[in-house]
Amino acid sequence: YEDMSRLILSSETHCWLFLAFALSFAIKIPLFPFHTWLPDAHTEAPTAGSIILAGVLLKMGGYGFLRFCVPLFPLGMEEFTPLIIVLAVVGIIYGALMALVQSDVKRLVAYSSVSHLGFVVLGIFALTSRSVTGSVIQMVNHGLATGALFLLVGMLYERRHTRMIADFGGLARSLPRYSVVFMIVVLASVGLPGLNSFVGEFLILSGAYEPYPVAVVISALGIILAAVYLLWMVERVFFGPVKEENSGLKDLIHREWLAIVPMIVLMIWLGIYPKPFLDKIEPSVDKLVKDYKTALVEFENAPIEFNEERFEEVTE
Repeated sequence: YEDMSRLILSSETHCWLFLAFALSFAIKIPLFPFHTWLPDAHTEAPTAGSIILAGVLLKMGGYGFLRFCVPLFPLGMEEFTPLIIVLAVVGIIYGALMALVQSDVKRLVAYSSVSHLGFVVLGIFALTSRSVTGSVIQMVNHGLATGALFLLVGMLYERRHTRMIADFGGLARSLPRYSVVFMIVVLASVGLPGLNSFVGEFLILSGAYEPYPVAVVISALGIILAAVYLLWMVERVFFGPVKEENSGLKDLIHREWLAIVPMIVLMIWLGIYPKPFLDKIEPSVDKLVKDYKTALVEFENAPIEFNEERFEEVTE
């Protein structure tokens, strides 16, 4: 990594290498229009697979952008940032609209991931200290909230062996404790103040507003749509008349409480007192953004041509 960071490359080479790296990370995170694999993967995966996918694997895309694209290819970042900002905003709105029309609870949550991770990409490529800090903490928040949603959907599937919204209704009466827990997690995913996602989304939008005000205003619509599709899903699943098939369901058991309570505690902690986490994140983010801006100034003031001998020396 250190050898790669010292490579002397032309601006054209920077751009091509940035595109190669960024494409792989865009597929992983996933960024629109490279997102199409994610809803199918979540729908077919078992509950544990969906939790790992949401909580860990998708974050490798965000990590890759921060670890490789920003520090190694600043000229490529500068060139393609407007395009990626547009794709992030489109992904936020598209994911929310697709979630709005889903009839499968798990597929709805999967499309919500596309929308929420669009905020992460927006914050990374706005490249202010505040927005990048928000993206880092939002990756943690998304893993908690969306991972918990997949866990709860899995618990419901074990009881009813269906994920279709139309098959539910009135669950707040037959599963009162489960319903309360589900509502807390939904509110965390929506970004209610006092719960974890609010912190990340606020930092991203406030940090990105100065360089990209139009993108932030449009992206804010994604938060409104998130409240619409998630709360509408809650209304259809948990309220209304109780169907006969849902009347005898067993509420949360001890093992399920042990799995979900730590996640809820973290959601509340990150929402009320995120300072310990932000204090760990901010120094690294500040250095990353400062080094990026310094590299851009150096390239502008002293254009450097591709050094073939140095490239061969490092790659050997």
